[in-house]
Amino acid sequence: MRFIKIYLALLLFTQAASAQETKLAATPPMGWMSWNIMSENPNEKDIKEMADAMVNSGMVKAGYQYIFLDDCWQGGRDNKNNIIPDPKKFPSGIKALADYLHSKGMKLGIYSDAAPLTCGGYTASLNFEDQDAKTFATWGIDYLKYDYCNAPEDVETAKKRYGKMAQALRKSGRDMVLGICEWGPREPWNWGAQVGGQSWRTTYDIRDKWLDIEGKGGVGIYNVVDKMAGLASFSGPGKWNDGDMLVAGLHGTKGPSSAFKGVGCTKAEYQSQMSLYSMLNSPLYASCDIRKMDNETKTIFTNTEIIALNQDALGKQAERKIKTDTWDIFVRPLANGDFAVAVLNKSATAQNAKIDFAVLGLAGKYEIKDLWQHKIIGKNNKWVGEIIAHETKVFRLKKV
Repeated sequence: MRFIKIYLALLLFTQAASAQETKLAATPPMGWMSWNIMSENPNEKDIKEMADAMVNSGMVKAGYQYIFLDDCWQGGRDNKNNIIPDPKKFPSGIKALADYLHSKGMKLGIYSDAAPLTCGGYTASLNFEDQDAKTFATWGIDYLKYDYCNAPEDVETAKKRYGKMAQALRKSGRDMVLGICEWGPREPWNWGAQVGGQSWRTTYDIRDKWLDIEGKGGVGIYNVVDKMAGLASFSGPGKWNDGDMLVAGLHGTKGPSSAFKGVGCTKAEYQSQMSLYSMLNSPLYASCDIRKMDNETKTIFTNTEIIALNQDALGKQAERKIKTDTWDIFVRPLANGDFAVAVLNKSATAQNAKIDFAVLGLAGKYEIKDLWQHKIIGKNNKWVGEIIAHETKVFRLKKV
């Protein structure tokens, strides 16, 4: 009897923990990341201005809740080993910044690393997990991006270090999402949820380009999409494959995103990243300067019909049904019974497409809504049309 009681108690604890993890990121997080624009100089003034711009542009209303404060905010530790912000960059402190964002209905994410020092050489959290988690909680932090620079290459150490921080966050007294950022070589989709993460990066850092063919550093939009296409079984509420930042609006801006020939993308390519990341359930975080965002970029970021796919309650990542030299075609079911279909032209020239829905496993006739044109374009069992180079057509199909 005593064994049964212990077993039941453990079962209830596991179920409660699982429910908690799912609640933390029931849908993929959305927001803005500081790295590409602020790099080594994130600061209180610019972060507040970016938050204001997100509200004024309609991004917050569209679902972008977070500001993700990336590396280089740290100012070391005080005489009690509490991690502190750089007083010149954040003279009012991080708690005041979190309070400012919370007053606007937004959330604050912060950055650390599972080693003594971060990628930028700043104070990190190894062996201070509990203390740092409590500090983050008192500041009102809502999300932790946990990087893996200066850490061992083996997978078991990564599991232990991420698991230790996940446990520290859960014990801190505040709900904080854990974003695992070890860039994919240890295949975190296999273990990230088990150790307590809610998302995990699938590749190395993305650059402002469509495709990386040299393999010398950074990846392009399609490299990420191609990688994530094979990871659908690992994605769902509370556990997301993370494709890194949205690069729309950067237009080759000098900085981290411009490295390794990140010279910018076409409108079709930027739009494709938004479309395909939404189909694949990646967290959506912009990285251009929202204060100077052009209308084209704003239109991409605030397409609520595309965002609705990413935030769909069913949380089922799209599966790639067709892959040829020219086409990638993705299909995902939606919570209300509709289906979303994305058709990417991978070639360098415009192509004529004829998509038979039955070949995709969708028998019968559908009302077809083009989510970039925002209009119903017909009722049929197929779609025929032209798609320009690197463009993605996205359709929402309702059975008729």
